Amino acid sequence: MVGYKMCEKLIEKRVQEEYNIIVFGGEARPAYDRVHLSEYFSGKSAEDLLMAPENWYKENGITLFLNEPVAKIDKEYKEVVTSKGQIVSYSKLILATGSSCFIPTIPGIEKDGVIAYRTIEDLDAIKAYATKSKKGVVIGGGLLGLEAAKALMDLGLETHVVEFAPRLMPRQLDEKGALMLKDKLESLDISIHLNKNTKCIMGESKVEKMVFADDSELDTDMIVVSAGIKPRDELAREAGLEVGPRGGIVVNDLLQTSDPDIYSIGEAALYKGMIYGLVAPGYEMADVVANALTGGTKTFAPYDMSTKLKLIGVDVASFGDPFCTGQEHQHIVYEDKAKGVYKKINISACGNYLLGGILVGDAKDYNMLLQTYKNAIKLPEAPEELILGARGGGESAGNGVLSLPDAALICSCENVTKGDIGAAISYNCLEDVAGIKKCTKAGTGCGGCVPMLNDLLVATLKASGKEVNKVLCEHFTYSRQEVLAIIKSTGIRTYDELLLKYGNGDGCEVCKPAVASMLASTWNEMILNQDTIQDTNDRYLANIQKGGTYSVVPRIPGGEITPEKLIAIGVIAKKYDLYCKITGGQRIDLFGARVDELPLIWEELIEAGFESGHAYGKALRTVKSCVGSTWCRFGLHDSVSFAIEIEERYKGLRAPHKLKSAVSGCVRECAEAQGKDFGIIATDKGWNLYVCGNGGAKPQHAKLLASDIDKETCIKYIDRFLMFYIRTAEPLNRTSTWLNKLEGGIEYLKDVIVNDCLGIGEQLEKDMQYMVDTYKCEWKDVVEDPMKRKRFTHFINSPIADPTIKFQSMRGQKKPVEW
Repeated sequence: MVGYKMCEKLIEKRVQEEYNIIVFGGEARPAYDRVHLSEYFSGKSAEDLLMAPENWYKENGITLFLNEPVAKIDKEYKEVVTSKGQIVSYSKLILATGSSCFIPTIPGIEKDGVIAYRTIEDLDAIKAYATKSKKGVVIGGGLLGLEAAKALMDLGLETHVVEFAPRLMPRQLDEKGALMLKDKLESLDISIHLNKNTKCIMGESKVEKMVFADDSELDTDMIVVSAGIKPRDELAREAGLEVGPRGGIVVNDLLQTSDPDIYSIGEAALYKGMIYGLVAPGYEMADVVANALTGGTKTFAPYDMSTKLKLIGVDVASFGDPFCTGQEHQHIVYEDKAKGVYKKINISACGNYLLGGILVGDAKDYNMLLQTYKNAIKLPEAPEELILGARGGGESAGNGVLSLPDAALICSCENVTKGDIGAAISYNCLEDVAGIKKCTKAGTGCGGCVPMLNDLLVATLKASGKEVNKVLCEHFTYSRQEVLAIIKSTGIRTYDELLLKYGNGDGCEVCKPAVASMLASTWNEMILNQDTIQDTNDRYLANIQKGGTYSVVPRIPGGEITPEKLIAIGVIAKKYDLYCKITGGQRIDLFGARVDELPLIWEELIEAGFESGHAYGKALRTVKSCVGSTWCRFGLHDSVSFAIEIEERYKGLRAPHKLKSAVSGCVRECAEAQGKDFGIIATDKGWNLYVCGNGGAKPQHAKLLASDIDKETCIKYIDRFLMFYIRTAEPLNRTSTWLNKLEGGIEYLKDVIVNDCLGIGEQLEKDMQYMVDTYKCEWKDVVEDPMKRKRFTHFINSPIADPTIKFQSMRGQKKPVEW
């Protein structure tokens, strides 16, 4: 990646007008994106990962030799000799040889089934070997090791991570942060083994088990090595260039080696005793060398190693000095073990400045925290609000992105400042993030700065008095709210008619499902009426799962179910050999149904009194409840009856995102109502209504909308709240995200819902009543319609089932063999 960036910088500075640029690469393909290498296992091809296609080099006057590494450097004659015997002279030589995977010297490491995790060829080898394996172990619990663990998970292997250190990611996380990450990963069925020193690898010719220094053992079919990197300094060493005692090509501030005509950049370069293993400092090195070749005096300086990643679905970030060893400081820690969130910020002894921090489980504040640290911005009076949010649901601490100085580095990968971005927006009249990327290249590296680019765009446009363009997509020059208004006012009921009259082109994956959701939210008609524009889940009214089968989730309002219905589920599950699991929302999930079996299963469930639970849709999922005053000695009101009433009222309601609710019978909150899109908690005077909370990857506590209200008022406010959300939210925005973007926040929402400041309360209630009155069970509609039932086949021209679907046994039930 750094070698490619070097080429890009040379072209940018027109170096090709003075020099012939020649590139030798040891791999069979041009430079590719190692940062997103794990995406190769989730659908990206090798071509998708290329930094630029091969013809890009030719078009820019660069001679590229692939699969031809340099074998020798002759400093005296200023020549390189390649592995194929080619001799090429140079004026200036840049070593961007990067690093190789560090392979520990363990007896048995050479056996079949031990594979490094570094190149696309390595990934191909892992994929191939995984087809004959059930269990995989990753040696290394750092960044790359956890990426490798995700790869094994994606391949369907039982996954283990072995780490020599006492905690995961020891360079980025402290003990508590690492423990939180370990708990999160173990909840995803990844086994973590810490303080493990591998003594040997056993097996005849292939891997069979690992033996550790403490004499414990771990059986395995394959081992992926990701235990760190080793600078590729062999060429430099043989040429007599200075290298570090532990490897790496020694460079000065201009990134020159001990030979002033030879430079080194990236993971091969050793600068002031430091190897930089991130892409951003490597890109900065490329810029420094390109500058030097054109007569500039720019120098390299110790680089900030702050980083944010999503590891196996878990946000992890560290910035500044995460440990603050050797300097006086204070620290503020927030820890929520139930949700797997850990946040720590280190503050100067005087309390005025941010020194660094660690985020696990929720890193949405990373960009602003990083900028606050890097630009030495004075902290607010209550610095804890930086990680906890403002008290009372108001604005977050600080003044947002516009308060940052123009010199603030927004994109460290491409060295783009806030001033650069603001100037690009104004000068080029940019209206979207894609335009910013094209003009400045910000956001084209690791992508971590993209949310801040969007914030800067919106803030800059608003500050200049311009209307922020929020069109649905390129095919509709309207916002979601405007499209919804068009649908309601014109009576349009199909996507094709809407596109013909108010859009252009053929539509796309953005507007098609968004319009389908709006049509369903407005007219409450079957989602299958929009079948051609829906994803797999809505198309088959079921969630597609691993192995190509589907899950069936019947509605169980409030979690209450009769013995007869329980027996019916058991009988149906046994008949169709379905895997059974009780969900977190107090329902029963039935896994492993083939497409052709779905109508048959639904038919029997409907006969037993069940209906669709809409687990597949952007709709109301569940209304969870505790047992309330019916059984609990602490219960104040009948939470089960109220939960059932709520679920029956809003079942099937389509929205911009899925909706979850809960009703708790007292403040002990056993139903976890304050973590839901709308939650209700009993008080001694009535009910408290909370809104806009959610769990998941980015949990958010719900806000109090109204307190001590009666049941009728509570339902009225929920009617208004849900319809106002459906009318005004952007596509795929959860209620929590919607509230965060809503000007005025929770106070404005209270004014609209409780005080009816817009005078639309009655209309919102009427709209909701229409949805309630026109509800139909989607499963029943399919079961009773022969034409719709015909859709539920694996093949258009044959009634046979998909022969590729396979299962294996697990704890007395079945699980899919990987698809």
